Amino acid sequence: MKTLIAAYFQNQSGIHASIQAALRVLLAVPWPSKRDFLAGLQLLSVLQWIFSFLMLGMVSLILLIYLAFTSFWPISALYLVWLIYDWNTPENGGRSSIWVRNWSIWNYFRDYFPIQLVKTHDLLPSHNYIIGIHPHGILCVGAFGNLVTGATGFHEKFPGIKPFLATLAGNFRLPVFREYLMSGGLFPVTRKAIEYLISRNGTGNAVAIVVGGAAEALSCRPGVTTLILSERKGFVRMALRHGAHLVPAFSFGENDLFQQVLFKEGSWMRRIQDRFRKILGFSPCFFYGRGFSSVRSWGLLPFPRPVTTVIGEPLVVPRMENPTCEMVDRYHAMYIHSLRKLFDDHKAMYGLSETAELRIL
Repeated sequence: MKTLIAAYFQNQSGIHASIQAALRVLLAVPWPSKRDFLAGLQLLSVLQWIFSFLMLGMVSLILLIYLAFTSFWPISALYLVWLIYDWNTPENGGRSSIWVRNWSIWNYFRDYFPIQLVKTHDLLPSHNYIIGIHPHGILCVGAFGNLVTGATGFHEKFPGIKPFLATLAGNFRLPVFREYLMSGGLFPVTRKAIEYLISRNGTGNAVAIVVGGAAEALSCRPGVTTLILSERKGFVRMALRHGAHLVPAFSFGENDLFQQVLFKEGSWMRRIQDRFRKILGFSPCFFYGRGFSSVRSWGLLPFPRPVTTVIGEPLVVPRMENPTCEMVDRYHAMYIHSLRKLFDDHKAMYGLSETAELRIL
């Protein structure tokens, strides 16, 4: 018995010693600093954004289809009824939410890169505007951070102006994802949706269009600034028809956020990308960024590099119901001139050399 008692107390002493040793090791591990904690929040904010844009729509669609064959089928049925009832809302002004735009998570999203909005001229609430955003980049980080979220102070810098950002119409056919997009002020890049915002939604609307679109994304790579703009004149015609002023905007650093595998013009892979763009409105890009664990690892997260969106001077556009081709060409040339000036005036301040050129195709 004495032997058993002695063994028991010896075992207990060993356990206590092990616990004390483990506690000493744990206390010796340095706790994350405030800087590390903020960096983690910034990383998570970008991760949720990537997930939302690349997967939320398809995941929601698959989930609703699955629920339709379970005892939770009323959820799918009710959402289908809502979808039918609400189908035209994206093209009729959408359903923007100030609450969603001001989520605290967007502040961490802004600081990850960081993203900055630069104002050069006032935008008057008595007019409507079409803002041309350049370049497209891979995921339009600058356009999203500055025009969809309130993190960079758009409303404070342009009081009385309501920003909207155009995106692919197909995105609004995906359940749940459409609600997420509309809450941030995104709308389908269709003639009907644009005309509604600049003609039947009052004044003070700033409709932003990433003019280069999917075609421009295929030429996106660090250190090169190539825009698809020479034959993109529809936004100018729309501005003339409704008297909306044209505003050039350039996001410096947008092309530096990802590395892309580029295929030469005429190659079979490039032909496949072009075919996808013509059929579906977007091109499959083969790109990569950093991983979750470190900047040196590979993944789908953008590299933490500064993005600065500069909003240029409004180009006053007269209203004419049926603008001629000559008039469209004239204001299109004036817009390109303003965009080049904006680029040249700010390129050295935001990461480019004085000799950097803006190439327009």
